[in-house]
Amino acid sequence: MPSENPITLYYSPQTRATGARVLLEELGVPYRLHVLNMKAGEQRQPAYLAINPMGKVPAIHHGDELVTEQAAVYLYLADLFPEAGLAPALGDPSRAAYLRWLVYYGSCFEPAMMDKHLKREPASPNETPYSNYEDMLATIEQALTPGPYLTGETLTAADLLWGIALNWTMMFGLVPERPVFRAYVERITSRPAFQKVAAEDAALAAEHQAVVDAMNAAA
Repeated sequence: MPSENPITLYYSPQTRATGARVLLEELGVPYRLHVLNMKAGEQRQPAYLAINPMGKVPAIHHGDELVTEQAAVYLYLADLFPEAGLAPALGDPSRAAYLRWLVYYGSCFEPAMMDKHLKREPASPNETPYSNYEDMLATIEQALTPGPYLTGETLTAADLLWGIALNWTMMFGLVPERPVFRAYVERITSRPAFQKVAAEDAALAAEHQAVVDAMNAAA
């Protein structure tokens, strides 16, 4: 049973792992944090590279199971606790859209966003996974326009992924502010789970920066 195997979330504040922690809060299940100070490079040390050779968070341990990759973490956790209702069940018609948008995030959104941010010329539409940046954004906007959530009236784990991602990317100018995006983000960031994690993240990030500042001062 899930309750017999506590979940360990490998974590650093204000990273992609933030969404996984918000998901755990929304699921209402016990978990422990294994915190990495990424400002100090702890994610590149052998102990963590043995967990995830990419040196990325989030990753989770659940019993003997290890899950890395953001979408896989969301899929695993939401399916592990079906009573929370954050993952459409097999056979539910909304499962198709749910899976589509969890995968679209990593396969299309992040590559397009980073190419745009770094001013990298994308490959041709036949070679790149996302066609082009504007088409990628338009696809998301079209999906969110009916509202309030990606699969309709019900919040899912996919919405936590996208709401937090759009919040960060609009904040830093990586994605343009659009009314549909802003309304969607506000629905997610106003939730108690997000508010709790965001406040704790801010304090933890400040602690991590203080550690780095002290290390630099002593060098």
